Amino acid sequence: MLSISDFSGEDIRWLISDAVDMKAKGWLSLLSGKTLAIMFEKPSLRTRVSFEVAMRQLGGQTIYLSPAEVGLGKRESVSDVARVLSRYVDAIAARTFSHQTLETLASYSSVPVINALSDLEHPCQALADLLTIYEKKGELNGLTLAFVGDGNNVAHSLLLAASLIGINFRIASPAGYTVQNRILHMAKGYATDSGAEILCTEEPRLAASGADVVYTDVWTSMGQEAEAQERRQIFASYQVNSELLSLAKEDAILMHPLPAHRGEEVAEDILDRPKSVVFDQAENRMHLQKALLAEILGGLEIPLAGYH
Repeated sequence: MLSISDFSGEDIRWLISDAVDMKAKGWLSLLSGKTLAIMFEKPSLRTRVSFEVAMRQLGGQTIYLSPAEVGLGKRESVSDVARVLSRYVDAIAARTFSHQTLETLASYSSVPVINALSDLEHPCQALADLLTIYEKKGELNGLTLAFVGDGNNVAHSLLLAASLIGINFRIASPAGYTVQNRILHMAKGYATDSGAEILCTEEPRLAASGADVVYTDVWTSMGQEAEAQERRQIFASYQVNSELLSLAKEDAILMHPLPAHRGEEVAEDILDRPKSVVFDQAENRMHLQKALLAEILGGLEIPLAGYH
């Protein structure tokens, strides 16, 4: 599972349904005897803890592999790491700088590989976001999500997921910082089937106007630290604040994948207001990943297109 494009809209609905069910049931024993390797090149709070707790709540176990322990592509080739881990564990969740690393890992692995974040996509985050929206709104199809900020990995996965599921997606980004053309082309194809509408603009107010969900993310992602000062200047008018949020629907929710740079992409206290659901998002990473792990590792019978 390297990309949201590995799923169909129906696949996503199955996962959300099962995540809701698992969230209500709590601890299960679906994956007793199964082991997940969690291999990261980047630091993490939510991704690591949510995967570890998810696996334990399903009766399985995890092994965490830090950057220093593995040294993907440096201490040992990615292909060799994939072939070795395949002899030890039942699945691999990898958080990498380069999406190409994930693709190589998956091509040489004989066990499932899950994208726990790459520079191109963050599918687990997007799926958990859809779970959160469903919980708050009671539906998905026909809603409008406004993403304000950098067309980054989270934006890519959200755009693809929204297009597959029938959510209208608007993104407001400065010129030169919007989503990749290849991702946009794929999303437009999915939107043709689902009925979703896609809008790319440089105007945050246009994107947020009448939206059901207002979403933002950091202006500078890990690995882009050298660009931080330049990005602060370029994105200065893209902050989500009370004024921008007031343009959305009265019952709109505010989302952010965290960690947040308060005072930059979001106004200082706005994540603590009632419209904010950011901590529900964070919790739902665990519940959605439980459904994903259970399906991939044989605990459920969900007809996911990518696993026939």
